Amino acid sequence: MAGTTHRNTGVEGVEGGVGRTALLVAAARAIETHRHDSLAQDIYAEHFVLAAPASAGWPVRIQQVADGDANPLWGRFARYFGLRTRVLDDFLLRSVRAGGARQVVLLGAGLDTRAFRLDWPSGCVIFEIDREGVLAFKHKVLGGLSAAPKAARVPIPRDLRADWAGALTDSGFDPAAPSVWLAEGLLFYLPSAAETCLIDTIDRLSTARSALAYEVKLEKDLRAYRDSPLYTSTKHQIGIDLLDLFVGEPRPDSAADLADKGWSTSVHTPFDFTRRLGRGPLPEDNDALAGNRWVFANKPR
Repeated sequence: MAGTTHRNTGVEGVEGGVGRTALLVAAARAIETHRHDSLAQDIYAEHFVLAAPASAGWPVRIQQVADGDANPLWGRFARYFGLRTRVLDDFLLRSVRAGGARQVVLLGAGLDTRAFRLDWPSGCVIFEIDREGVLAFKHKVLGGLSAAPKAARVPIPRDLRADWAGALTDSGFDPAAPSVWLAEGLLFYLPSAAETCLIDTIDRLSTARSALAYEVKLEKDLRAYRDSPLYTSTKHQIGIDLLDLFVGEPRPDSAADLADKGWSTSVHTPFDFTRRLGRGPLPEDNDALAGNRWVFANKPR
């Protein structure tokens, strides 16, 4: 479906605001792809960066960064995104292979290319939900590369603040069948009430043997880290002020909410996986990653 016709080229979907952060993650995945000790491979990522005016001049290889891995943005932060990509790739493939689910829902899919680059079991369907402009840009770039998905792929151009659940079921999603859900780098940008609604909707649409992974921040005051190297370098080098994009209000305890609904949950720091895989960021002073948590949940039989 990479060649699907859309009403616009979608460039405006990644030119500003949260949409532009999708290009940041794509650049990080491109850098990770070209590392000699790569944790994840995304051969499409650099093409997004090169195609968008908003990311003109951004590196797609660490060798293009003057100070290399010492650069807080393109070194440590990009490595974080590479680690996150690998961990969530593993989660998705493990869930469909061992759990038997054949429906995968990517919430706020952005420039995610997992439908194209992962080896999915037969019968998998990948539903990608995001704003029309972002999906249109992705389709244009992937269409230009003649990219072919490795599983059935259903893009759903819908803002997650609208009735995305109805659009999902109208597109063929079956709530009676096990499903795997992913909200990667999404909840930071949603109001607390929207996060609660999203988690409630996932629970309502999930039957037994379904699984979910998402990312949250635990800090009560994100602005306490305003002068951290990750945030300042992102703002000064590429003009993205993440703290202005994040919703600063207190967050719900969605992991506890899921546990109350009968899901089994586990909560990890990114550093847990750095130590497990031997690559990735480790804690440092004034660390903007200190409050990041990756939550994994399963709905038992």
